[in-house]
Amino acid sequence: MLAAITSYLYSPEYLFSNPLVLLLLAFQIWMFIDAVRRREYVWAAFIFLFSILTAVLYYFMVYKAQPSAATPFEVPGAQNRKRILELQNQIHHLDKAHHHAELGDVYFQQGKLQEAEQSYRNALERDSSDPDTLAHLGECLLRKGEAEKAKSMLEQVLGTNPDHAYGFTMMAYAETLMRLGQPDAAIVAWKSVLEHHGYSRARVQLAQVYLERGEKELAKKELEEVIEDDRHSAGFQRKKDRNWVNKARSLLKQAQ
Repeated sequence: MLAAITSYLYSPEYLFSNPLVLLLLAFQIWMFIDAVRRREYVWAAFIFLFSILTAVLYYFMVYKAQPSAATPFEVPGAQNRKRILELQNQIHHLDKAHHHAELGDVYFQQGKLQEAEQSYRNALERDSSDPDTLAHLGECLLRKGEAEKAKSMLEQVLGTNPDHAYGFTMMAYAETLMRLGQPDAAIVAWKSVLEHHGYSRARVQLAQVYLERGEKELAKKELEEVIEDDRHSAGFQRKKDRNWVNKARSLLKQAQ
């Protein structure tokens, strides 16, 4: 690769005018990175120092010899597309409620709310009492701006299990109430969540309502709790809550 790159640098107009050269160079870099990630350092050195032929040999002798799941290279969204096809095939042959519900979850994660709603409704046609599907449909409707319909779905779930999904359904319900202009009821919902969980998402939004009401001390207490919890959280949790913590810091300035 070093020899190839060096020769191309002396003739950059040839490099950029020849698509095949660019393709071969990209392939060589791909194999080099793969070798490093697999800790095949001898292969990596040969790929870097010598020609495209070494990269081709590595491709057949090492890369293709490994199970496909071992490769770190994948088109973004490929797994989702693969799972969608699998679920669609399962629905075609079996038509089970949980397949429709899972398909709805994949669409929801992709932001395809219309498709997600239809999948959730298909699931409920086959199992009308599944709380997870009801809750997920409620959240989907909320994201679509249909708060009244979302409220009805979420209430069905919370009436049976107020702590459904470890409080996440109640948080969605609180957000729905805020969307409907019912802050008093939303405060009750957020407090219910915080009796059992310390979610930043709940504390920050509760504090925001307090600030809007001029109750700065109550807001300050919640926001300081968010920031303090963040200091003692694991790395993955801090990354997950980063946006809420940043918002807490911003709101705290207003509460001073």
